[in-house]
Amino acid sequence: MGTVVDAAIKVANGSAHTNKKVTVVFVLGGPGSGKGTQCSNIVEHFGYTHLSAGDLLRAEIKSGSENGTMIQNMIKEGKIVPSEVTIKLLQRAIQENGNDKFLIDGFPRNEENRAAFESVTGIEPEFVLFFDCPEEEMEKRLLSRNQGREDDNIETIRKRFKVYMESSLPVIDYYKAKGKVRKIDAARPIEEVFKAVKAVFTPESEKVAA
Repeated sequence: MGTVVDAAIKVANGSAHTNKKVTVVFVLGGPGSGKGTQCSNIVEHFGYTHLSAGDLLRAEIKSGSENGTMIQNMIKEGKIVPSEVTIKLLQRAIQENGNDKFLIDGFPRNEENRAAFESVTGIEPEFVLFFDCPEEEMEKRLLSRNQGREDDNIETIRKRFKVYMESSLPVIDYYKAKGKVRKIDAARPIEEVFKAVKAVFTPESEKVAA
């Protein structure tokens, strides 16, 4: 779909490069906006590989590494993990995967993330899929999902909303100015949201006039 971006992906040791042509779509939206659910649908229908920045960070925490302990402490505080940590995890995931189409979910979280990602990887997103959802609805969803996640309590949720509002919206504004934002009303039922998502991912040539 659209143009394919040339990406110079640095390998973990930083000494060699692998030239890999990839299409990247950034998936942004507040905590509880339904990004994960919709990413699963996109993977199933359009063949993308879903990379969740949050899942990669949680996997690093579970690994018990020193990096993981630092990440855990920052998440508890509702702070943003340093760009280089997340970018390294994303690079490794892209590099080790055989696919060439990726959804990057929950990243970039701020302008510094965005600039560092484009600078380090050479990748500019095809577009940004933005799930727009009112804070009250997101809070309700997070409190009811009860997945046993340590960061799903009311105090931390409100910290995460504050961080999201202050940090992520400038990223959305940046890509909006470049005509790369596809905004989805995420407060609607899952099926209706995916209908709107499908319209974004279906190439014009494949859309049949009603």
